[in-house]
Amino acid sequence: MIERVFSPPVAEALDCIFYHMREGRGQEGFQLLEREAAAGDADAKCLLARCLNGPSYVWAEHHFPEDEARATELMRQAAQEGSALAVLLCLRSGELTPSVKKNMPFESLRAAFDRVVEMAGSGDAFCQYTVGNVYFWWDFPKIDGKRPGDFPNHEAYRDYLRENASKAEDWFWKALRGGVFFAAYNLRKLYEEGDEDLIPPRPEKVAEVWKAGAEAGLPPCQEVYGQRLLEGGGTAGLKWLEQAAEGGEAYSWYLLGRAYEFSKGVEHDQARAVAYYERGVARGSVSCMVMLAQDLYLGAGVERDYGRAYQLFAQAYQSPAGVGNWVLEYLGHCFFGGLGTQQNYDLARQFLERVEKPQTQTYYELGCIYGQGLGVEADIPRAVALLQKAGDYQPAREELLHYKKTLFGKWVRRN
Repeated sequence: MIERVFSPPVAEALDCIFYHMREGRGQEGFQLLEREAAAGDADAKCLLARCLNGPSYVWAEHHFPEDEARATELMRQAAQEGSALAVLLCLRSGELTPSVKKNMPFESLRAAFDRVVEMAGSGDAFCQYTVGNVYFWWDFPKIDGKRPGDFPNHEAYRDYLRENASKAEDWFWKALRGGVFFAAYNLRKLYEEGDEDLIPPRPEKVAEVWKAGAEAGLPPCQEVYGQRLLEGGGTAGLKWLEQAAEGGEAYSWYLLGRAYEFSKGVEHDQARAVAYYERGVARGSVSCMVMLAQDLYLGAGVERDYGRAYQLFAQAYQSPAGVGNWVLEYLGHCFFGGLGTQQNYDLARQFLERVEKPQTQTYYELGCIYGQGLGVEADIPRAVALLQKAGDYQPAREELLHYKKTLFGKWVRRN
């Protein structure tokens, strides 16, 4: 905890939210920021605004509320009330309006920047990350008040850009080792893509980034590093995925479950996969909900349970994370067959018709719905076309026996 930079409560909040995130004290940190912001602490307002901006700015597993309008207002207030950090974040996010700039208690952007550099130099990782972003996103010309025309020639301007842009790397490394996992994502981008034509890419450095973040105990980095190792073969990645999962990365439970369900680097163990999915569901992982629901529906590694399978599919469908074909198809199957829920052909049709890449069972069920007029007006030609798309699916072949062509080539249902 860095107490030389922020007030003790704000420093503790940073510790909860960023530096020791795996301890699960995010909500405690959030409440500290709420309290200190209400008391008038400008830095607390700045950091609280960051938390309210959503998972692009703070760890998603903290499950903080999102409120963009309040975040904007807090950030502007913080800049005008003396938070140098807020001044730089307003500059980066486009919130440094003329009014905010006029009312901030700094004689210039450079004065605010120098203050944050001083804070970063004292060891605060979030400030180090912020300084790195100034160089990474090229905010430094605005801070320096420099324009291309201020240089004797284009090459001199490029030298200025290159010299400053190159400083981002060192600041990001300091921030990463200090506990700000977002620094890893900017380092990855820097190493994979370089910085325009000023700094060349170095993709061989990317693995070093994730390894360092994993060893620093940062769950998001442990997840990425573990996944990369697992994809490379062998079981080394499992250790890191387990640490990520235990540290709060719910998606890691899904990755572990898939590893055992589909024999990725380990022997198939369906029961173990189900156990991992269960733990992910307890943490709110939508991916784990879908996988566990499918296994419960099929009775794979667990006793078949249509009721719970339907509940999990429905929960996943209602999630803001969105769903794919699997959830739509299985919900359609559940409503068509009355599996785990009341039979409802209209809902079955609505879900099944939204599937982008239908499987044979989906074609069969839609064929039955249109052929037998289940909750919809019968459409025999459409039904036959759907049933034929089901190919060799035995129930579809049997259903097709109920239809014949007349002498005029029209499909009708047999009496």
